[in-house]
Amino acid sequence: MKKDLKYYMSLPYKVEIFPSPEGGYAARVTDLPGCITCAETWDELLFMIEDAKRCWLENTLADGMPIPEPAEPPTEKIA
Repeated sequence: MKKDLKYYMSLPYKVEIFPSPEGGYAARVTDLPGCITCAETWDELLFMIEDAKRCWLENTLADGMPIPEPAEPPTEKIA
């Protein structure tokens, strides 16, 4: 299987979600260093973390850098 953006977006990366000190929520993809975002609402956060993951993967692929696959499957799939 070709390891392109579609491949990596389909992998079950673990996402940690926590309250943001400024209000709202923050989320990070634990296996993708620096892939983090925040939002005021839960629904917005779910969209934003997928967008952050896509941007992180696109940039890393464009730079020719290795992309880690999920270290462990998430305990609960939200989206």
